[in-house]
Amino acid sequence: MKRLLRVLGVATLLPIMALLAMSCSKKSSGGTTGGPTPVPPIPPSTLDSTALRGVWITTAASNALDSRANIRQAVLNCKAANINNIFMVVYNNGRTIYPSPIMQNLIGVPIMERFAGRDPLQEIIEEARAHNIKVHAWFEYGFASSFSQNGGLILQAKPHWAARDVSGNLVVKNGFDWLNAFHPEVQDFMISLFKEVLQRYPTIDGLQGDDRLPAVPSTAGYDSYTVNLYRSENNGANPPSSFSETSWVNWRAKKLTGFLKRLRDEVKAIKPSVQLTMSPSVHPWALGEYLQDWPTWVDSSYVDAILPQCYRYDINSYTATLNQQKSFYRNPNVKFWPGVIVKSGNTLVSDAYLTQMIQANRTAGFKGECFFFYEGIKDKLTYFTVQYPNIR
Repeated sequence: MKRLLRVLGVATLLPIMALLAMSCSKKSSGGTTGGPTPVPPIPPSTLDSTALRGVWITTAASNALDSRANIRQAVLNCKAANINNIFMVVYNNGRTIYPSPIMQNLIGVPIMERFAGRDPLQEIIEEARAHNIKVHAWFEYGFASSFSQNGGLILQAKPHWAARDVSGNLVVKNGFDWLNAFHPEVQDFMISLFKEVLQRYPTIDGLQGDDRLPAVPSTAGYDSYTVNLYRSENNGANPPSSFSETSWVNWRAKKLTGFLKRLRDEVKAIKPSVQLTMSPSVHPWALGEYLQDWPTWVDSSYVDAILPQCYRYDINSYTATLNQQKSFYRNPNVKFWPGVIVKSGNTLVSDAYLTQMIQANRTAGFKGECFFFYEGIKDKLTYFTVQYPNIR
């Protein structure tokens, strides 16, 4: 038994051990005829084999990527939890989580310091491949250069890449310091990272941006480059002083949509089969706050799948948000998978609420979802191993 535990892992054996326990209990109690009571059959799984069942793995509040052994265990846990797609962070806080010649040339640091001497992306690709789990490179920070570091090393190297508000200050929102998403050098830099991953890891299954790519706070756009660009397209007029003015919001949102089209064209030229997905904030809030117009991205087929972050903490709010996002979804050629919160900080949702959210997805016609984030999967491994496959 100990050898079996070492080979398969505790998580893999949970359902087997549960059945054995049930069987022993029934046999010991017996029936009216003295024979064993049959074990009730487990209902067949309702999980759609073609549906995405994803999870995000990041470096914040997690040590899942801190060693090859941790990665191996994380993949085993995901397999036991019925996860078939892993979205691994490859870029955050101005660092890559793989050795990057581009970052070496830009800031002199080829990989996030805690991973020096390793390649977590290659390791997770190898471990996941052994269990038929797909891996997507997730550019978590997108056009945010750092968190509470005044732009970090990137803006130290390229100060003219900074996003500026109407007062000329660096754009900072919720602690994140932002690059100017409209500047061609910044766009070239970001596309070069996507292409670098694709070229260095040809077996990668997907590439993903989220609520920070393509995105920038709507307070941005007042740097000299963007102001001059706006003037050239608007008969010399300056941008509105109000960052929330509708035409100004739409003009900048269209620029980000244009970036996404270019990103898609360039990565698909390298590997047509790669899945380009985005996980934006919910619409229309994301448009007003971060200039993300994801319904247009989907309508234009600039993405292969959209995963709106339907992060809510009660079922009424979740269902309302889910249905609202579904109402903007008009292109069946692009997949739609809801983003579901499991854990944030120290908050871990209950089993009952998680079941309600998944059932709401099924009712809305979505047979899969993506969970934020891996630590929640690990904390609720029994749930994902035993209950998740049988939610209708």
